[in-house]
Amino acid sequence: MQIFSNAELVLLGMLALVLVLLLWVVMRTGRLERDVQSKLGERLDQQLAAQHRDLLRDLHDGLTRQTDRIGDHARADREILQRGLGAASVQLSRSIEALTHSVDGRLQTLAGQVNERLDEGFRKTNDTFASVMSRLATIDEAQKKIDGLTTNVVSLQELLGDKKARGAFGEVQLEALVRNSLPPDAFEFQSTLPNNTRADCVLKLPEPTGMVAVDAKFPLENYHRMFDSSLAELDRKAAQVAFRADVRRHVDAIAGKYILPGVTSDGAMMFLPAEAVFAELHAYHPEVIAYAQGKRVWIVSPTTLMAVLNTARAVLKDVETRKQIHVIQDALGKLAKDFHRFDERMNALARHIDQASKDVQDVQTSSRKITAHFQKIESARLDEIDEFDRLPETAAQPPI
Repeated sequence: MQIFSNAELVLLGMLALVLVLLLWVVMRTGRLERDVQSKLGERLDQQLAAQHRDLLRDLHDGLTRQTDRIGDHARADREILQRGLGAASVQLSRSIEALTHSVDGRLQTLAGQVNERLDEGFRKTNDTFASVMSRLATIDEAQKKIDGLTTNVVSLQELLGDKKARGAFGEVQLEALVRNSLPPDAFEFQSTLPNNTRADCVLKLPEPTGMVAVDAKFPLENYHRMFDSSLAELDRKAAQVAFRADVRRHVDAIAGKYILPGVTSDGAMMFLPAEAVFAELHAYHPEVIAYAQGKRVWIVSPTTLMAVLNTARAVLKDVETRKQIHVIQDALGKLAKDFHRFDERMNALARHIDQASKDVQDVQTSSRKITAHFQKIESARLDEIDEFDRLPETAAQPPI
């Protein structure tokens, strides 16, 4: 039994042949492809190498040109930078120079101000030092005066402890106050009264006051004992009682010796040379003050006596003014007559001045006419002279 027919065998043979041919073609194609690839690879390598060489050459040329351009730009930038740096250097030099001048000027100004302030400080220091030295000298002088004052106080205490010296001290102080306040004819020192008593001072005041006697011998022994801390309290109180008694006795003595009816005023003054004694009496011994007022004896201190003397001076001035009233009235009458005569003469002078003014106006009018005549004659306009002569004058003219 046949498995395959001839046709099938032929077909199988043909298929086998086709397969062989296909296998050969594939193998040939592989070799050709390898050959082609080999040749293409060589050519491609050559072309790539050529292109690479061209690319490298172009790149080298481009880099060279770029390097040249960069070099040119760098040189240009360097030149610009150098010029800029040069200009900046010049500007910086100028700025530094200007800044140096400015700083020098400011330093000089500052140095001047510092010198001025130092000079002023030295001057103030010198002034302060001079002032301190002056004050030290003043303090030294004051210390010397204090030392002298201490000696004087001791001397004053010794002076006030003695009755005669105490009286002399009060009289000197009284005389200084009176001479500085009143005119010389308004007082008299150590004046003897009709009862053969001598007053330390007599004030010559206008009537109805008349003469006022002033006594300057005041008893101060018990006053000093009142404030002597070395004494016991009982002794100081006893001195206070004795002081009041001394004042009363002195008031009685002044009233009996210096108040003389028809000769002196109805009162007299007891001068206390110390304000402290006056204050002590008025503050702690008002009964003594009342007793003295009842006896018409006025107790005065340097301050209150100055007020009394100023009042007396005003009274004296008023009296002298009243005495001179008639003289003033006569002088005013003469002045009125002189003023009336002056007024009449002034009016007459005014009339003369007014008349002289009118005469001057008339003379000016005549002068203008004469001037006009000469001007017309000079301009040969003689025909206008007659017409101008017929013009009226403004005021009466004196003959020319």
